[in-house]
Amino acid sequence: MISRSPASSQQLARETRERFVAATEGAIPPVALAIRERLAALAGMTGNVRQMQENRDDYIAFQAQGSSWVPLSQTAWRKALAGSTGSGPSANSLSRLELIGDDVVETGILYSRLAQAIQDKASFELNDLRLRIQHLEGTAELAARDILKPEALAKVLVDQWLAAGLSRSLWTKVQDVVQNHLVDVIAKAYRESNAFLIEKGVMPEIDLKSFVKRTGSVSSGTAALGSSFARASHAGSAPMGIGGNPAAFGAPPGSFAPAAIGVGRGPGSAGGDTMVATGGSPLVLARQRAQGVLLNLKRFVTARIGGDITQHRAGAAGGSGGGAGGSGNAGGLGAPAFAAAIADAEAAYQMMASQYVVGDEATAIHQTAAELRRRTSELKKKAPTTADKATVEIVALMFQAILAEERIPFSARVWFARLQMPVLRVAIAEPEFFGTLQHPARMLIDRMGSCVMGFDAAAISGSALEGEIRRVVQVIEQYPETGQRVFKLVFDEFVAFLNKYLTQSDATQRLMSVAQQVEQKETMAIQYTIELRKMLNDMPVREEIREFLFKVWAEVLAIAALRYGAQDEQTVTLKRAASDLVWAASAKPNRNDRARVIQDLPQLLQRLRQGMGLLGIEGEPQEAHIKTIGATLSDAFLSKTEAIPPAKIEAMAKRLANLEDFVSDDDGATDLPLDAASIELLLGVDAASLEIVPDTGTKVGEDMLAWARELQVGTWFMLDHNDRVSQVQFVWRSERKQLHLFASSDGRSFLVQVGRLASYLQAGLLVPAEEETLTVRATREALAKLDANPERLLN
Repeated sequence: MISRSPASSQQLARETRERFVAATEGAIPPVALAIRERLAALAGMTGNVRQMQENRDDYIAFQAQGSSWVPLSQTAWRKALAGSTGSGPSANSLSRLELIGDDVVETGILYSRLAQAIQDKASFELNDLRLRIQHLEGTAELAARDILKPEALAKVLVDQWLAAGLSRSLWTKVQDVVQNHLVDVIAKAYRESNAFLIEKGVMPEIDLKSFVKRTGSVSSGTAALGSSFARASHAGSAPMGIGGNPAAFGAPPGSFAPAAIGVGRGPGSAGGDTMVATGGSPLVLARQRAQGVLLNLKRFVTARIGGDITQHRAGAAGGSGGGAGGSGNAGGLGAPAFAAAIADAEAAYQMMASQYVVGDEATAIHQTAAELRRRTSELKKKAPTTADKATVEIVALMFQAILAEERIPFSARVWFARLQMPVLRVAIAEPEFFGTLQHPARMLIDRMGSCVMGFDAAAISGSALEGEIRRVVQVIEQYPETGQRVFKLVFDEFVAFLNKYLTQSDATQRLMSVAQQVEQKETMAIQYTIELRKMLNDMPVREEIREFLFKVWAEVLAIAALRYGAQDEQTVTLKRAASDLVWAASAKPNRNDRARVIQDLPQLLQRLRQGMGLLGIEGEPQEAHIKTIGATLSDAFLSKTEAIPPAKIEAMAKRLANLEDFVSDDDGATDLPLDAASIELLLGVDAASLEIVPDTGTKVGEDMLAWARELQVGTWFMLDHNDRVSQVQFVWRSERKQLHLFASSDGRSFLVQVGRLASYLQAGLLVPAEEETLTVRATREALAKLDANPERLLN
């Protein structure tokens, strides 16, 4: 290794950063071009009116403001180089976090996602470069604002995006484009920077022990863990931590399946269930039972510490006051020694998680459980109030229960383990965590657990789902003082991720597209029929023509609007054909009118045949319709039908031209006919791989319909259909919540209409794979242990 003076080393480090900025600056214009192309493509797609308008607005916004984003970003990126090695507080320091608002947190979430994508792609090159720069500069870690950190460029791009007048929601829509076009360029820049330093004789060989170096702060510890975890995974290792029982009920947070309903041992026993009312729907009863678990927790703890653990305690978030059962000293996170102990435990968990080896799960679980108990004892010794001691013990017991769950794959458990300290902070600062099923921290853990439960270890390890869970946990760790806000933000992001991840396969995308268009077509056909009935209500139109317009032509207009667009020339022509037919079928006592009918009839019949062709009505069925229409037109020609005033015909034509302005977009307003034939007819798709489960007209209660419409994407169920039981995952619901798509582990798919779905839930033919959510089960098991050994709550 070449020996250099401090000045020479500093100069080489600066030159490396300058080369890195120059290499990455040129990637910004191509990213902007790719964004423009994506938005242009979206703007050109057909869909519902609201979505089409939103896509056009996004494209126009980027056309107007996006041109300034590139120069703003390039200028800011070059300026960032000047302050790259400066000292100053980290963006995630505790002092800063106490002052930031929601907008800052939301912006931070945006660039943390991009930074994580860069970290995942270039972790090895970045780790090597980090160590070489630290060697040159004689530092223990890169500066907080060092441009070599992935979050540096990510922050510049997001900040300048907002500075250019573009919205966060638009960034979210195109963030995958940014990632796809940026991460490879940055990874290459890291490789070239390492090659440049190696050429200069800087650390040609790197000691891998540096990758598990423990740092002093929570935020830097997180960064160090990210490096060691990436290298450990590359070497064939996987981290270990706490798993979780799936929260796979399908209903919103706090909602449970009928299988979870029953009468427990009553409120007098900590581990039992509160007696629930015997009336109400299964969903309501299940919610009552789940809430009863939390009520038992409140009663048990209140009886032993003399205060309500679910109520906010003075000093819990940094103030002063004894809290429930306290001694009058500053309580909760306001006690420096207690807060420091939590931070130390969190850093230790992160370091421990990077050292487990796949294949030795039993040993890893045993070691983790032992370490959890030891850390819990230390935290309870430093807890300033009895309420804080109780909170530490309850959270620890909950995570021990999660750790014992074997149905979550080994490689995913580490990320649940690392949530224990963030959850403990929230439970201390926001005691309502113990009092409500809708707390964002509970909702997040339950949702992640419910999704990974259905996958085997091979399917989850290294998957995008595991990567998203990892990102979610790391974002939470980066913002330890934001409480439930960061949990809520990442919960929303995780739900959005699931909606995309579970439907990413080509086969599922195709099924979704077909189902969505079937729903749109059928809904539009029914609504068009209603409007046509209104138009013809006071017109003397023959029943044969009414029947044709209501049963055939309304569906023709719907499929034309869906396929070509509501105002496309072909669709407009077919709309005009409806009013032309009504006019032609009215009495023609006037010679000029008869001459016009004779002249226009061939073209009218051609349009009618064209429209019926869209529905697949060909051959004899088509000729039968044409014959019926021809007979009516003959009677009209001979004035055997009633006359219709021209003004009414013209009014009908104008209303038809803008038919979409009059129809309702009310979700669930209509019952849709659904079968395999309608799907094949619409897009020519062979529905053999798709089980169609349409409504049968069976009456179900509104409570069951409400439950069906509240199912959560990602939930696993056991489906008993046609005497065959399959494990299925709920992966998609249509825009109007009429159609629901389930995917089985053997590759089959089930498209279920909402009424049939409700009846299956009511009959027990579709039941959640798990009876309780992850956190409710963990709370129940924690209470069982406290019931048997109440002294452990405070000892």
